Amino acid sequence: MISYVALIRGINVGGRNSLPMKDLKQLLERLDCSEVRTYIQSGNVVFRSSAPSARICQDIANSIEVNVGFRPHVVVLQESEFKRTIADNPFPEGESNPKALHFGFLEFVPSSPQLQELEALKVPSEKFALVGRVFYLFAPKGVGRSKIAAKSEKLLGVPMTDRNGNTISKILSILEEMNSQTLKKQ
Repeated sequence: MISYVALIRGINVGGRNSLPMKDLKQLLERLDCSEVRTYIQSGNVVFRSSAPSARICQDIANSIEVNVGFRPHVVVLQESEFKRTIADNPFPEGESNPKALHFGFLEFVPSSPQLQELEALKVPSEKFALVGRVFYLFAPKGVGRSKIAAKSEKLLGVPMTDRNGNTISKILSILEEMNSQTLKKQ
């Protein structure tokens, strides 16, 4: 069994696309995922499965569409990919200000990202980097004020779901807790 992280975009936001985490957990269990754990109401899921990530990603999106009535953008990462994303963070100063550090998980690597246009939107305190399928943004004055945050998906040309450093840390701790409990059972 492989440990996975699923990041589901646009659920339970502003009263739209309602999907209680209890229902999401049951949905994944029906897809033969085990040890399913969710974090907050915004579509963060840790689980185990023997299926490949691409199939799980499609199955989750299809199942939500069929059972709930909308099709969300879903990114599924193996535990090793998720941990590599954290290790590859180019802005270590964000670790002391995790609310200002954002990880944008892309559906695929952009073929022609408009990085110069993003650079033109940047204020002096902001930093960004595109590393494979992850768009890192450090916005210490707030992501809500950042023009880069507002335009990044459009200028990268790839669907993206974003999580801040606090959420990333919590997901990592859930993964580690799940692994610890598995070791205790052996």
